[in-house]
Amino acid sequence: MNIHEYQGKEVLKQYGVAVPEGRVAFTVDEAVEAAEALGSQVVVVKAQIHAGGRGKAGGVKVAKNLDEVRNYAQEILGKVLVTHQTGPEGKEVKRLLIEQGCDIKKEYYVGVVVDRGTGSVVMMASEEGGTEIEEVAANTPEKIFKEIVDPALGLQPYQARRLAFAINIPKELVNKAAGFMLALYEAFVDKDCSIAEINPLVVTGDGDVMALDAKLNFDSNALFRHKDILALRDLEEEDEKEIEASKFDLSYIALDGNIGCMVNGAGLAMATMDIIKYYGGDPANFLDVGGGATAEKVTEAFKIILSDSKVRGIFINIFGGIMKCDVIASGVVEAAKQVGLDRPLVVRLEGTNVELGKKILAESGLAIVSADSMADGAQKIVALVS
Repeated sequence: MNIHEYQGKEVLKQYGVAVPEGRVAFTVDEAVEAAEALGSQVVVVKAQIHAGGRGKAGGVKVAKNLDEVRNYAQEILGKVLVTHQTGPEGKEVKRLLIEQGCDIKKEYYVGVVVDRGTGSVVMMASEEGGTEIEEVAANTPEKIFKEIVDPALGLQPYQARRLAFAINIPKELVNKAAGFMLALYEAFVDKDCSIAEINPLVVTGDGDVMALDAKLNFDSNALFRHKDILALRDLEEEDEKEIEASKFDLSYIALDGNIGCMVNGAGLAMATMDIIKYYGGDPANFLDVGGGATAEKVTEAFKIILSDSKVRGIFINIFGGIMKCDVIASGVVEAAKQVGLDRPLVVRLEGTNVELGKKILAESGLAIVSADSMADGAQKIVALVS
């Protein structure tokens, strides 16, 4: 789960991470009032959407008086920002962060992630702050320094200081920067984050070390023990289909293609998307109905796929183990009858009760194309959509 920058900073403040003073605003008048209350000669007007690259898209402005705050707020609120993370459709700005300006001497990058390669949490740091870390990794990987954290011990002070020295934090601020990193790590672990990214971390003219921006993502599987974090969820920033899928415990992620996919098992779902791409198609979604789905669950999954206007065809690829093929078939037939099937549908069934499942599909009276294998199904749906 993602949250907004201003929400992330409020979470980090609880752990002693230094952030600029700021207030959220939902209207132009609220933006002006917030700037007035901050009492800073310079304030920053920042669009709040769940995407990076806001500055490049015109979503971050520096205002030197209240008139400029008003003008920038009017300009940004309601604007559709298109960044490298939003896709071409962009995202509409519905809230702003009004924040005190600060005297920036140097920008750095600090991030905490779970590294599957080492099976540990890793803290990364670079003196190339303000730049997407992917660009740094591609162009100057030697400028990224990492510390692997022993889960039993946590991030150690010497590791934080080593990172601070490595990215050339001024010597007199190394201990302060190390304290910042230790607090960031504590927040990451305590709140079950999947990512905690500070870009940029800044050193100011006053000798402060603070988070000028903050991106926190949380492990959705752990939200049951963080009601305070769950309360920060902004449904308007999420895909409607993904929200609907979560109500039925379906793993759904919207993509940009035109072939809807319904599969049981995350690994098989990934392989299904790969083979669609291999034969020249583009998957419209990742959808794992799970191993123990009911006919009702399959019906809802089918409806969610068909609610995507970009979908021109559907490929259902089921390997029945715990999930029985006849259950899938019944759900597909029920859903198709409820919503009215008006697009090509290819179904590949294999496993438990496969013959019964195929019989249900064959006797449904619906225009369903049967496939003998995953490759056969992928080729057929790509051809039908094309």
